[in-house]
Amino acid sequence: MTSTSGDAAGPALPAEPAIDEQVAIYQREFPEVDPQVETIVSALSRLNRRMHVAYSRQLAALGITNAEWEVLKALVLAGKPYRLGPGDLAKRLGLTPAAMTHRVDRMVGDGLVTRARDETNRVRVNIELTGEGRTKWLDAMRMAATFEADVLQDLGGDERGTLAGILTRMLVRVESDQPDAGGRLVDLDQDDQSEGTTSG
Repeated sequence: MTSTSGDAAGPALPAEPAIDEQVAIYQREFPEVDPQVETIVSALSRLNRRMHVAYSRQLAALGITNAEWEVLKALVLAGKPYRLGPGDLAKRLGLTPAAMTHRVDRMVGDGLVTRARDETNRVRVNIELTGEGRTKWLDAMRMAATFEADVLQDLGGDERGTLAGILTRMLVRVESDQPDAGGRLVDLDQDDQSEGTTSG
């Protein structure tokens, strides 16, 4: 087993075991485990983790955070004119109102979104995507598309279709069994929660 290269901060850490090694250990410690199932879920878990790291690096190169990307994505998914109320945004992202306010404040300062009173209802406030915000979203999508094409380069069209169908069925099953689980136990930007609460 190889080790990752060390640095001045401390000794090298052991590399993560190969999936077949991991499953073999699981079988040794917990004989009831289904090796086929464990291989599938372990591969999915590792792929998800590494893709998350790759996306985070791409966003950092664009000068935005994962948390800011989530807001940009939510506004784009809302459709033109790419506008939502802060309460709607908070619900979609699983944030407290204070954390949402903190995040929007930061993004307004960066020119990614605007905050303004609704002309037809002065009580309502709208968060709207700016031209700069949409440009950042498009740049991130272009970078992600290149990365994703590389990830899937070994799969033909039929294989991609089959995989898409299988993963979608798995997702539907999980969502059906856990309808209240949005896929996130904590917010993507941990600082939003603490800073948003204290600033309120």
